[in-house]
Amino acid sequence: MNGRETPVRRREALRAGAGALTAAALAAGCADGGGSAADGGSTASRTPAAHPAVTPARPAASPAKNARNAAAPAPRRFRGQPVQVSHGPRDRARVALTFHGQGDPAVAESVLAAAERAGARLTVLAVGSWLDEHPGMARRILGRGHDLGNHTQHHLDINTMGESEAYAEITACARRLHRLTGSIGTWFRPSRAQYATPLVQRLARRAGYPHVLSYDVDSLDFTSPGVPAVTRKVAGELRNGSVVSLHFGYADTVAALPLLLTEIDRRRMRAVTTTELLT
Repeated sequence: MNGRETPVRRREALRAGAGALTAAALAAGCADGGGSAADGGSTASRTPAAHPAVTPARPAASPAKNARNAAAPAPRRFRGQPVQVSHGPRDRARVALTFHGQGDPAVAESVLAAAERAGARLTVLAVGSWLDEHPGMARRILGRGHDLGNHTQHHLDINTMGESEAYAEITACARRLHRLTGSIGTWFRPSRAQYATPLVQRLARRAGYPHVLSYDVDSLDFTSPGVPAVTRKVAGELRNGSVVSLHFGYADTVAALPLLLTEIDRRRMRAVTTTELLT
């Protein structure tokens, strides 16, 4: 390279700057968990009593140091994709294994390590309170090329919440991601629901997430049905472009993952991040 700024590099810089501005504005302007009347927020969103309690964050490294060590890409808009994404293109042999980020970090480490041994990349939707307890997991996930996103602050049933409470759940987790990685994360997924309601979709867009990440294959691993059941469920429904829902924190998932990765390889598919799936 000759050091000159090409149009591509200029666009990338502008996109990154826009993501940083979104996150910074979110952190500074949405600390009360709501929006202004101008952007559709209700006056109730300004009332602290309407918000759930936030678990105090443990001390972490400075945002600048964390951003250098594990810089998370900003959310991006994918042309041709709906606001709520449940799968990728069906004409390419790629799938995305997505994990709800919560539970024992040792189990999470086992899942990540198994994927990396197979050359797979995952998408982790982290719960904010989990990041408070285990802030090093953010850098661990990003450091090996996995996607990291937002799965709300307390993993409550967001679709049943009022506007201000639901927005607070999204933005609280976004602030933690930004503090740890310099970005609000690549994706948002609603908690305790496969699909977000129109209200939650709108709130996610307001918080800076162009898309809501759903899925078309549910492993049901959180019911602890046993390794054969998890493997059969996923293998039986997996198609090109599938987005699979899995969870950290369950022994069945750790044991089933190598079998699933072998099956993906046998079908000549690749397990990629959701960002790569849609690119």
